[in-house]
Amino acid sequence: MNEDFSALLEQTRAKLTRLRGHLDIESKTAELASLDKKIASPGFWDKPEAAQPFLKKRAAIIRTLDGFNALSKRLADLDEFAQIVDPQAEPELFAETCKDASLLAKETEKVEIAAMLSGEHDMDNAIVEIHPGAGGTESQDWAEMLMRMYLRWAERRGYKTQIVDLLPGDEAGVKSATFIVQGDYAYGYMKAEAGVHRLVRISPFDANKRRHTSFTSVSVTPDIEDDIEVVIKEEEIRVDVYRSSGAGGQSVNTTDSAVRITHIPSGIVVACQNERSQHKNKAYALKVLKGKLFAIEEEKRRQRLDGITGEKKGIQWGSQIRSYVLQPYQMVKDLRTRIETGNVNAVLDGALDEFIEGYLLKGPAKAGEDAVEELEDI
Repeated sequence: MNEDFSALLEQTRAKLTRLRGHLDIESKTAELASLDKKIASPGFWDKPEAAQPFLKKRAAIIRTLDGFNALSKRLADLDEFAQIVDPQAEPELFAETCKDASLLAKETEKVEIAAMLSGEHDMDNAIVEIHPGAGGTESQDWAEMLMRMYLRWAERRGYKTQIVDLLPGDEAGVKSATFIVQGDYAYGYMKAEAGVHRLVRISPFDANKRRHTSFTSVSVTPDIEDDIEVVIKEEEIRVDVYRSSGAGGQSVNTTDSAVRITHIPSGIVVACQNERSQHKNKAYALKVLKGKLFAIEEEKRRQRLDGITGEKKGIQWGSQIRSYVLQPYQMVKDLRTRIETGNVNAVLDGALDEFIEGYLLKGPAKAGEDAVEELEDI
């Protein structure tokens, strides 16, 4: 057997062995049987909405098991085929086999990435908030560019998106934007984008054509199910209502249907204006707030378990994660993984998978440490 070909098969076999343990195939098989039993039980379909989380979880488990089993079978087939193919006598057939092995290795890596999405809420939809930093119109334009980038990325992956709240900028861009990304593992992927994004370019809003540096923060929280227990006391929130508005501040609704909720103890503010009903907007804003508070408690718990220091926490959650340079040269560089590309236009058009997958494969803690080192070099 060709040595390179043999090495490729061994690398793939090692990845699949790690995946079996990481995915805990045996436990997932047992969990699937338990879910099937619950779904078949009397009364399960009496409340269709309550049934959805179970069906969603079942579908995800089946995809995981089917994907792993298919890869394992293909590796076994290649192993068997490699024993009977003579590279010298059948070069074309061997070349095709090598091509299949290379493809299997790449697909195994994709499954390995999916295995990184094992967090409790990685499977959920994602609530994304974008807020420009200081810098006026230039920063607000950068915020809108980021929003478009994520909407295009979601479209590429077949995810649905819904804009929940949008506050247009005075001249261009947005002062704030909140939208939801709907689809399997939307939060698991999008959480890689939480942090501060830096843009360097010659501003189109500067008559002197000077180079500007702008910062925009992106926060990502899971769109958690209503059955998650998060206590929000009535006296801890302030509810403000106002008229929703479109671009230029023109009224698009003659009633005060938009809702802004402030959680007084934490200072968290959420708003919703996508529905015409004030009641619906308030309900959704409360759901977003619930997700944020839950995420904060989960992060506190994770810090206690991992022993993460306050300094590292600040870097991971509140500091720069990626730099986008348009002038004097073109480069997008992730400070956590050191992945970079000169194709800035493609990235801004939604080509984010390389950056997101690189972050997931490296692991959040290690990526955060490397971001610290990279920032020190700037």
